Amino acid sequence: MSHSDFPAYHPDTLAVRAGIERTPFGEHGDAMYLTSSFVFDNAAQAAARFSGAEEGYVYARFSNPTVTAMQTRLAAMEGAEACIATASGMSAILSLAMATMQAGDHVVASNGLFGATQQLFGGILSKFGISTTFVAATDLDAWRDAITPQTRLFFTETPSNPLTEVIDIAGVAAIAREAGVLFAVDNCFCSPALQRPLDLGADVVVHSATKYLDGQGRVLGGAVAGRKVVTDEVFKFLRTAGPTLSPFNAWVILKGLETLRIRMEAQSASALELARWLEAQPGVARVYYPGLASHPQHALAMRQQKSGGAILSFDVEGGRDAAWKVVDSTRLISITANLGDTKSTITHPATTTHGRISAEARATAGIGEGLLRIAVGLEDIEDLKEDLARGLAR
Repeated sequence: MSHSDFPAYHPDTLAVRAGIERTPFGEHGDAMYLTSSFVFDNAAQAAARFSGAEEGYVYARFSNPTVTAMQTRLAAMEGAEACIATASGMSAILSLAMATMQAGDHVVASNGLFGATQQLFGGILSKFGISTTFVAATDLDAWRDAITPQTRLFFTETPSNPLTEVIDIAGVAAIAREAGVLFAVDNCFCSPALQRPLDLGADVVVHSATKYLDGQGRVLGGAVAGRKVVTDEVFKFLRTAGPTLSPFNAWVILKGLETLRIRMEAQSASALELARWLEAQPGVARVYYPGLASHPQHALAMRQQKSGGAILSFDVEGGRDAAWKVVDSTRLISITANLGDTKSTITHPATTTHGRISAEARATAGIGEGLLRIAVGLEDIEDLKEDLARGLAR
Protein backbone atom coordinates (compact mmCIF):
# COMPACT_ATOMS: atom_id res chain seq x y z
CA MET A 1 0.00 0.00 0.00
CA SER A 2 1.61 3.23 -1.13
CA HIS A 3 1.05 6.64 0.42
CA SER A 4 -0.88 7.72 -2.71
CA ASP A 5 -3.51 5.08 -1.93
CA PHE A 6 -4.34 6.52 1.49
CA PRO A 7 -6.68 9.40 0.55
CA ALA A 8 -9.14 6.86 -0.89
CA TYR A 9 -9.64 5.27 2.51
CA HIS A 10 -11.56 6.42 5.57
CA PRO A 11 -9.79 7.09 8.90
CA ASP A 12 -10.80 3.78 10.51
CA THR A 13 -9.25 1.91 7.60
CA LEU A 14 -6.07 3.98 7.76
CA ALA A 15 -5.75 3.21 11.48
CA VAL A 16 -5.38 -0.52 10.81
CA ARG A 17 -3.93 -0.64 7.28
CA ALA A 18 -1.67 2.35 6.59
CA GLY A 19 2.05 1.67 6.71
CA ILE A 20 1.92 -2.10 6.26
CA GLU A 21 4.83 -3.46 4.21
CA ARG A 22 4.82 -7.27 4.31
CA THR A 23 8.02 -9.28 4.08
CA PRO A 24 8.36 -12.32 1.78
CA PHE A 25 7.07 -14.38 4.72
CA GLY A 26 3.61 -12.85 4.16
CA GLU A 27 2.90 -12.10 7.81
CA HIS A 28 -0.53 -10.59 8.57
CA GLY A 29 0.57 -8.77 11.73
CA ASP A 30 2.97 -5.84 11.75
CA ALA A 31 6.58 -7.03 11.76
CA MET A 32 8.96 -5.83 14.48
CA TYR A 33 12.54 -5.19 13.43
CA LEU A 34 14.74 -5.27 16.53
CA THR A 35 18.07 -4.49 14.91
CA SER A 36 20.55 -1.70 15.47
CA SER A 37 22.02 -1.80 11.96
CA PHE A 38 21.41 -3.11 8.45
CA VAL A 39 23.66 -5.16 6.15
CA PHE A 40 24.59 -3.98 2.65
CA ASP A 41 25.26 -6.07 -0.44
CA ASN A 42 28.56 -4.37 -1.13
CA ALA A 43 30.65 -1.25 -0.42
CA ALA A 44 29.01 0.73 -3.20
CA GLN A 45 25.56 0.12 -1.79
CA ALA A 46 26.72 1.10 1.68
CA ALA A 47 28.08 4.37 0.30
CA ALA A 48 24.89 5.04 -1.63
CA ARG A 49 22.70 4.38 1.41
CA PHE A 50 24.77 6.62 3.67
CA SER A 51 24.78 9.47 1.13
CA GLY A 52 21.07 9.15 0.43
CA ALA A 53 21.59 8.41 -3.25
CA GLU A 54 19.80 5.09 -2.71
CA GLU A 55 16.77 4.64 -0.49
CA GLY A 56 17.05 2.01 2.21
CA TYR A 57 17.78 1.43 5.86
CA VAL A 58 21.15 2.28 7.35
CA TYR A 59 21.17 2.54 11.14
CA ALA A 60 18.34 2.40 13.68
CA ARG A 61 19.13 5.80 15.16
CA PHE A 62 17.34 7.29 12.17
CA SER A 63 15.90 4.48 10.02
CA ASN A 64 13.97 1.33 10.90
CA PRO A 65 11.07 -0.40 9.09
CA THR A 66 8.86 -0.65 12.18
CA VAL A 67 9.32 3.02 12.97
CA THR A 68 8.63 3.86 9.32
CA ALA A 69 5.36 1.93 9.49
CA MET A 70 4.26 3.87 12.57
CA GLN A 71 5.26 7.19 10.95
CA THR A 72 3.38 6.36 7.76
CA ARG A 73 0.24 5.33 9.61
CA LEU A 74 0.13 8.41 11.83
CA ALA A 75 0.83 10.72 8.87
CA ALA A 76 -2.10 9.18 7.00
CA MET A 77 -4.40 9.55 10.03
CA GLU A 78 -3.43 13.22 10.51
CA GLY A 79 -3.60 14.03 6.80
CA ALA A 80 0.10 14.96 6.86
CA GLU A 81 2.65 14.78 4.06
CA ALA A 82 5.14 13.08 6.36
CA CYS A 83 5.87 12.19 9.98
CA ILE A 84 9.00 11.76 12.08
CA ALA A 85 8.77 9.67 15.25
CA THR A 86 10.80 10.51 18.37
CA ALA A 87 11.55 9.03 21.77
CA SER A 88 8.89 11.03 23.64
CA GLY A 89 6.47 13.91 23.26
CA MET A 90 8.93 16.38 24.74
CA SER A 91 11.69 15.22 22.40
CA ALA A 92 9.27 15.81 19.51
CA ILE A 93 8.80 19.44 20.59
CA LEU A 94 12.54 19.86 21.15
CA SER A 95 13.31 18.36 17.74
CA LEU A 96 10.86 20.71 16.03
CA ALA A 97 12.37 23.73 17.78
CA MET A 98 15.98 22.79 17.10
CA ALA A 99 15.26 21.91 13.49
CA THR A 100 13.44 25.11 12.60
CA MET A 101 15.07 27.85 14.70
CA GLN A 102 18.41 29.35 15.66
CA ALA A 103 19.79 31.86 18.13
CA GLY A 104 17.98 35.17 17.87
CA ASP A 105 14.67 33.65 16.80
CA HIS A 106 11.41 34.20 18.67
CA VAL A 107 8.48 31.94 19.61
CA VAL A 108 4.91 32.93 20.45
CA ALA A 109 3.29 30.27 22.63
CA SER A 110 0.04 29.97 24.52
CA ASN A 111 0.34 30.48 28.27
CA GLY A 112 -1.63 27.36 29.21
CA LEU A 113 0.92 24.84 28.00
CA PHE A 114 1.95 21.65 29.78
CA GLY A 115 4.51 22.46 32.46
CA ALA A 116 7.49 20.78 30.79
CA THR A 117 6.68 22.51 27.50
CA GLN A 118 6.64 25.88 29.27
CA GLN A 119 10.02 25.09 30.80
CA LEU A 120 11.45 24.03 27.46
CA PHE A 121 10.44 27.25 25.69
CA GLY A 122 10.82 29.64 28.61
CA GLY A 123 13.93 28.11 30.17
CA ILE A 124 16.08 25.69 28.20
CA LEU A 125 15.72 27.25 24.74
CA SER A 126 16.32 30.73 26.16
CA LYS A 127 19.86 29.58 27.09
CA PHE A 128 20.52 29.17 23.38
CA GLY A 129 19.20 32.58 22.38
CA ILE A 130 15.64 31.58 21.43
CA SER A 131 13.14 33.83 23.20
CA THR A 132 9.47 33.08 23.89
CA THR A 133 6.46 35.29 24.49
CA PHE A 134 3.53 33.57 26.20
CA VAL A 135 0.09 34.89 25.29
CA ALA A 136 -3.53 34.28 26.24
CA ALA A 137 -4.38 31.34 24.02
CA THR A 138 -7.93 32.37 23.16
CA ASP A 139 -7.10 36.01 22.35
CA LEU A 140 -6.35 36.24 18.62
CA ASP A 141 -5.21 39.85 18.96
CA ALA A 142 -2.63 38.75 21.54
CA TRP A 143 -1.08 36.33 19.02
CA ARG A 144 -0.95 39.05 16.38
CA ASP A 145 0.45 41.70 18.74
CA ALA A 146 3.24 39.41 19.97
CA ILE A 147 4.78 38.98 16.51
CA THR A 148 8.23 40.51 15.98
CA PRO A 149 10.52 40.45 12.93
CA GLN A 150 12.32 37.53 14.61
CA THR A 151 9.20 35.38 15.19
CA ARG A 152 9.58 31.99 13.56
CA LEU A 153 7.14 29.73 15.42
CA PHE A 154 3.64 29.77 16.90
CA PHE A 155 3.10 26.90 19.35
CA THR A 156 -0.06 25.87 21.16
CA GLU A 157 -1.96 22.87 22.48
CA THR A 158 -5.70 22.48 22.21
CA PRO A 159 -7.42 21.57 24.41
CA SER A 160 -4.84 22.83 26.86
CA ASN A 161 -3.40 20.97 29.83
CA PRO A 162 -5.03 21.02 32.35
CA LEU A 163 -7.80 23.64 31.94
CA THR A 164 -8.99 22.38 28.53
CA GLU A 165 -8.90 25.81 26.90
CA VAL A 166 -9.79 25.45 23.23
CA ILE A 167 -7.80 27.51 20.74
CA ASP A 168 -9.25 28.69 17.44
CA ILE A 169 -6.87 26.77 15.20
CA ALA A 170 -8.08 28.31 11.96
CA GLY A 171 -7.94 31.81 13.45
CA VAL A 172 -4.37 31.46 14.75
CA ALA A 173 -3.35 29.72 11.51
CA ALA A 174 -4.51 32.72 9.47
CA ILE A 175 -2.41 35.09 11.59
CA ALA A 176 0.64 32.83 11.30
CA ARG A 177 0.22 32.48 7.56
CA GLU A 178 -0.04 36.26 7.08
CA ALA A 179 3.16 36.74 9.09
CA GLY A 180 5.03 33.88 7.41
CA VAL A 181 5.37 32.04 10.73
CA LEU A 182 5.33 28.26 11.22
CA PHE A 183 2.30 27.14 13.26
CA ALA A 184 2.53 23.97 15.37
CA VAL A 185 -0.30 22.39 17.37
CA ASP A 186 0.11 19.80 20.12
CA ASN A 187 -2.75 17.39 19.33
CA CYS A 188 -2.09 15.10 22.29
CA PHE A 189 -5.45 15.57 24.08
CA CYS A 190 -7.66 14.91 21.05
CA SER A 191 -5.54 12.77 18.72
CA PRO A 192 -6.51 12.49 15.04
CA ALA A 193 -9.57 10.50 16.11
CA LEU A 194 -11.19 13.71 17.35
CA GLN A 195 -9.32 16.57 15.68
CA ARG A 196 -7.06 17.17 12.65
CA PRO A 197 -5.30 20.54 13.07
CA LEU A 198 -3.67 20.35 9.64
CA ASP A 199 -7.12 20.45 8.03
CA LEU A 200 -7.73 23.72 9.90
CA GLY A 201 -4.54 25.42 8.68
CA ALA A 202 -1.78 24.32 11.06
CA ASP A 203 1.58 23.50 9.48
CA VAL A 204 2.69 20.89 11.98
CA VAL A 205 1.15 18.57 14.54
CA VAL A 206 3.12 17.36 17.57
CA HIS A 207 2.23 14.28 19.61
CA SER A 208 3.13 12.60 22.82
CA ALA A 209 2.39 9.13 21.46
CA THR A 210 2.77 7.98 25.07
CA LYS A 211 -0.79 9.13 25.62
CA TYR A 212 -3.78 8.18 23.46
CA LEU A 213 -1.83 6.87 20.46
CA ASP A 214 -0.51 4.01 22.58
CA GLY A 215 -3.57 4.25 24.81
CA GLN A 216 -2.65 1.73 27.48
CA GLY A 217 0.19 3.38 29.37
CA ARG A 218 2.84 1.01 28.07
CA VAL A 219 5.56 2.92 26.22
CA LEU A 220 6.98 6.37 25.55
CA GLY A 221 6.92 7.94 22.10
CA GLY A 222 6.52 11.18 20.21
CA ALA A 223 5.93 12.44 16.70
CA VAL A 224 6.10 15.50 14.45
CA ALA A 225 3.73 15.35 11.47
CA GLY A 226 2.99 17.91 8.80
CA ARG A 227 4.48 19.47 5.69
CA LYS A 228 7.46 17.50 4.34
CA VAL A 229 9.60 20.61 4.10
CA VAL A 230 9.39 20.79 7.90
CA THR A 231 9.67 17.08 8.71
CA ASP A 232 12.75 16.83 6.48
CA GLU A 233 14.49 19.34 8.77
CA VAL A 234 13.32 17.42 11.85
CA PHE A 235 14.75 14.23 10.34
CA LYS A 236 18.15 15.91 9.87
CA PHE A 237 18.18 16.85 13.55
CA LEU A 238 17.07 13.38 14.66
CA ARG A 239 19.68 11.68 12.48
CA THR A 240 22.47 13.60 14.17
CA ALA A 241 21.18 14.22 17.71
CA GLY A 242 19.39 10.89 18.14
CA PRO A 243 16.13 11.39 20.12
CA THR A 244 15.11 8.08 18.56
CA LEU A 245 11.94 6.00 18.95
CA SER A 246 12.75 2.33 19.54
CA PRO A 247 11.28 -0.26 17.13
CA PHE A 248 9.55 -2.02 20.01
CA ASN A 249 7.82 1.18 21.13
CA ALA A 250 6.86 1.94 17.53
CA TRP A 251 5.29 -1.51 17.22
CA VAL A 252 3.29 -1.03 20.42
CA ILE A 253 2.05 2.37 19.19
CA LEU A 254 1.08 0.80 15.85
CA LYS A 255 -1.16 -1.60 17.77
CA GLY A 256 -2.59 1.31 19.78
CA LEU A 257 -3.50 3.25 16.66
CA GLU A 258 -5.72 0.39 15.50
CA THR A 259 -8.13 0.95 18.41
CA LEU A 260 -7.71 4.71 18.79
CA ARG A 261 -11.12 5.78 17.50
CA ILE A 262 -13.22 3.34 19.50
CA ARG A 263 -11.27 4.12 22.69
CA MET A 264 -11.63 7.85 22.21
CA GLU A 265 -15.36 7.60 21.56
CA ALA A 266 -15.99 5.51 24.66
CA GLN A 267 -13.70 7.53 26.95
CA SER A 268 -15.10 10.84 25.69
CA ALA A 269 -18.68 9.71 26.33
CA SER A 270 -17.77 8.76 29.91
CA ALA A 271 -15.92 12.05 30.41
CA LEU A 272 -19.00 14.03 29.37
CA GLU A 273 -21.21 12.12 31.79
CA LEU A 274 -18.68 12.52 34.60
CA ALA A 275 -18.33 16.27 33.90
CA ARG A 276 -22.10 16.74 34.09
CA TRP A 277 -22.19 14.80 37.35
CA LEU A 278 -19.34 16.83 38.85
CA GLU A 279 -21.10 20.10 38.03
CA ALA A 280 -23.96 19.02 40.29
CA GLN A 281 -21.77 18.01 43.25
CA PRO A 282 -21.50 20.19 46.37
CA GLY A 283 -17.94 21.30 46.98
CA VAL A 284 -17.14 21.50 43.26
CA ALA A 285 -16.66 25.15 42.35
CA ARG A 286 -16.18 24.72 38.60
CA VAL A 287 -15.73 22.03 35.97
CA TYR A 288 -13.55 22.52 32.88
CA TYR A 289 -14.60 20.31 29.97
CA PRO A 290 -15.12 21.38 26.33
CA GLY A 291 -18.19 19.18 25.97
CA LEU A 292 -20.12 21.15 28.60
CA ALA A 293 -22.28 24.07 27.53
CA SER A 294 -20.72 26.01 30.44
CA HIS A 295 -17.25 25.82 28.85
CA PRO A 296 -16.22 29.25 27.45
CA GLN A 297 -15.19 27.75 24.10
CA HIS A 298 -17.87 25.05 23.90
CA ALA A 299 -19.21 26.17 20.51
CA LEU A 300 -15.70 26.36 19.04
CA ALA A 301 -14.82 22.94 20.44
CA MET A 302 -17.88 21.39 18.88
CA ARG A 303 -16.89 22.87 15.49
CA GLN A 304 -13.28 21.69 15.42
CA GLN A 305 -13.49 18.53 17.56
CA LYS A 306 -15.69 15.46 17.17
CA SER A 307 -16.35 15.42 20.93
CA GLY A 308 -15.15 17.03 24.14
CA GLY A 309 -12.38 14.49 24.62
CA ALA A 310 -11.57 12.29 27.60
CA ILE A 311 -9.90 14.81 29.94
CA LEU A 312 -11.56 17.16 32.40
CA SER A 313 -10.49 19.32 35.30
CA PHE A 314 -12.40 20.74 38.24
CA ASP A 315 -11.86 23.14 41.12
CA VAL A 316 -12.85 22.01 44.59
CA GLU A 317 -13.67 24.44 47.36
CA GLY A 318 -11.07 24.46 50.13
CA GLY A 319 -7.85 24.67 48.11
CA ARG A 320 -5.04 22.14 48.32
CA ASP A 321 -6.24 20.39 51.47
CA ALA A 322 -9.63 19.65 49.97
CA ALA A 323 -8.15 18.65 46.63
CA TRP A 324 -5.68 16.25 48.23
CA LYS A 325 -8.50 14.67 50.25
CA VAL A 326 -10.32 13.86 47.03
CA VAL A 327 -7.14 12.34 45.58
CA ASP A 328 -6.30 10.37 48.72
CA SER A 329 -9.86 9.01 49.03
CA THR A 330 -9.77 7.27 45.66
CA ARG A 331 -9.57 3.48 45.65
CA LEU A 332 -10.09 2.85 41.96
CA ILE A 333 -8.74 5.85 40.01
CA SER A 334 -4.94 5.75 39.70
CA ILE A 335 -3.00 8.58 41.32
CA THR A 336 -0.57 9.32 38.49
CA ALA A 337 0.16 12.24 36.19
CA ASN A 338 0.02 10.18 32.99
CA LEU A 339 -3.06 10.39 30.78
CA GLY A 340 -4.48 8.64 27.74
CA ASP A 341 -4.62 5.27 29.48
CA THR A 342 -7.59 2.88 29.50
CA LYS A 343 -7.33 3.21 33.29
CA SER A 344 -8.61 6.51 34.72
CA THR A 345 -6.03 8.74 36.39
CA ILE A 346 -6.18 11.72 38.74
CA THR A 347 -3.54 14.33 39.53
CA HIS A 348 -3.12 17.66 41.33
CA PRO A 349 -1.50 19.83 38.61
CA ALA A 350 -0.16 22.57 40.90
CA THR A 351 2.13 20.08 42.66
CA THR A 352 2.81 17.60 39.86
CA THR A 353 2.63 18.41 36.13
CA HIS A 354 2.94 22.16 36.71
CA GLY A 355 4.83 22.05 40.00
CA ARG A 356 8.17 23.12 38.52
CA ILE A 357 6.93 26.35 36.96
CA SER A 358 6.66 29.48 39.08
CA ALA A 359 3.63 30.32 41.19
CA GLU A 360 3.19 33.43 39.05
CA ALA A 361 3.12 31.34 35.85
CA ARG A 362 0.59 28.97 37.41
CA ALA A 363 -1.59 31.90 38.42
CA THR A 364 -1.41 33.36 34.91
CA ALA A 365 -2.43 30.00 33.50
CA GLY A 366 -5.32 29.73 35.99
CA ILE A 367 -3.94 26.67 37.78
CA GLY A 368 -5.03 27.00 41.39
CA GLU A 369 -4.39 24.86 44.46
CA GLY A 370 -7.90 23.40 44.33
CA LEU A 371 -7.62 22.17 40.75
CA LEU A 372 -7.71 18.46 39.93
CA ARG A 373 -7.35 16.80 36.52
CA ILE A 374 -8.93 13.50 35.56
CA ALA A 375 -8.18 11.50 32.43
CA VAL A 376 -11.19 9.24 32.06
CA GLY A 377 -10.56 5.62 31.12
CA LEU A 378 -12.78 2.70 30.22
CA GLU A 379 -14.11 1.74 33.67
CA ASP A 380 -17.85 1.80 34.38
CA ILE A 381 -18.90 5.40 34.91
CA GLU A 382 -20.85 4.60 38.07
CA ASP A 383 -17.71 3.20 39.69
CA LEU A 384 -15.82 6.37 38.82
CA LYS A 385 -18.56 8.55 40.34
CA GLU A 386 -18.54 6.52 43.54
CA ASP A 387 -14.76 6.76 43.78
CA LEU A 388 -14.87 10.57 43.57
CA ALA A 389 -17.97 10.99 45.72
CA ARG A 390 -16.09 9.52 48.69
CA GLY A 391 -13.55 12.33 48.71
CA LEU A 392 -16.01 15.08 47.81
CA ALA A 393 -18.18 14.09 50.75
CA ARG A 394 -15.28 14.82 53.12
